Amino acid sequence: MAKYSDKIDLYSDEGSFIESGIPIEAISPLTNPAIRKIVRTVKRSVAVNLKGIEKALRTGAVGGNQCIIRGKELDLPIVENAGTIADHLRNCLQVTKDDDTDVKILRNGESLLVMVPTVRLEAGVEYTTGCTSTAASLCHALIETFNVNIWSYDMIHSAVWGRYPQSVDMLGGNVSSLLSVPQQNEGMGYALRNIPCAHVALITKKNSMNAAALASILEQTAMFEMGDAVGPFERIHLMGLAYQGLNANNLTYDLVKENAQGTTGDVARSTVKRALSDGVIKPLAKQESGYVSYTTDDLAKWNSYAASGLLAGAMVTCGAARAMQHVPSVLVWFDDLLERETGLPSVDFGRVTGTGVEMSFFSHSIYGGGNPAVFHGNHIVTRHGKGFAIPCVAAAVALDAGTTFYSPERISGVVGEVLSEIPELREPIKYVSEAAIQNKEVE
Repeated sequence: MAKYSDKIDLYSDEGSFIESGIPIEAISPLTNPAIRKIVRTVKRSVAVNLKGIEKALRTGAVGGNQCIIRGKELDLPIVENAGTIADHLRNCLQVTKDDDTDVKILRNGESLLVMVPTVRLEAGVEYTTGCTSTAASLCHALIETFNVNIWSYDMIHSAVWGRYPQSVDMLGGNVSSLLSVPQQNEGMGYALRNIPCAHVALITKKNSMNAAALASILEQTAMFEMGDAVGPFERIHLMGLAYQGLNANNLTYDLVKENAQGTTGDVARSTVKRALSDGVIKPLAKQESGYVSYTTDDLAKWNSYAASGLLAGAMVTCGAARAMQHVPSVLVWFDDLLERETGLPSVDFGRVTGTGVEMSFFSHSIYGGGNPAVFHGNHIVTRHGKGFAIPCVAAAVALDAGTTFYSPERISGVVGEVLSEIPELREPIKYVSEAAIQNKEVE
């Protein structure tokens, strides 16, 4: 029997109706097979930059910027032999012949997408198994393919692993995962929140709805990991995932379409009107000035409507400018307008407003050091908004038309492009919705 009475209608990223009457639990990370597959895929997926390894060995530039080892260069035709290297790598990673190991050659041999066998992850504790086992296996594959002598093993290691273990992570390496090393996580449960919006935007091929969906899935799944989405707080996060992340009831799409020629303030007004017409809020009192304050019997649902409106506001504002830099202002002023219009709490009960204020400081004020593409839920600036801010940032990055020096492509490198080959990551709304339909009858 379902824990909650909430049911939603599913819509695509293009506003097309999919299915009605879906229990809210059917899109939960605990029950939805597609979300669980997305998380497994994130842990198993590793991007290998063969072109980068070839260049690093040819020039001796290994271990990060300005680190060049003269006299140790190796001129190996790595890209040309990508097929042989992939076969070696697959054989080294496989545990059994029929396991789920997979190595795909991409970009004419310049990159590999490696899916580490699930059993390797299950045999250990840390998710870093994906990166470490791939990097170690790749070293063996390169040495065996090109019959590298023992005096050059160190260069192979450095081209693959980077400066590790002298650095905490694989600084300057050419093996990458979406997940940062545990030492770079803010605390327990932050692993899925430590994925930059640049990666999310490129993985979803800059589709703003799917970028917001993937970011929301990662953020809200992390809430379950860190213990935030437990007990009375579970429904708040499920409703946020449904409406803001998955376009439940076509709410986000409708708000964007209605205000395509409008402003952030117009979206705020439309959000209040929709909440009022759907019975989510109701008038509380009318002052002598004519100002009407509102109340609600369902704060979780109001929060989900507000979060959906916030995302729509980011899409309208950043989409109009084709620039990502406006998103901190939307985080602040959409919420401020919503509170003034209704007298009710804004998204995430004020935490998103605070996140926007600090993000504005870091990206536009005294510091001025980072555009929105570098931010993630583990960042010192944006970690305070628990699941509802980052989807807006990811959507803004997806809508950007190349207005920043550090573009998403430059920040993400080959990771985003390689992992966009995975359908569930590229089109999460489609696959999570399909799984929710199959999971409609929640026990």
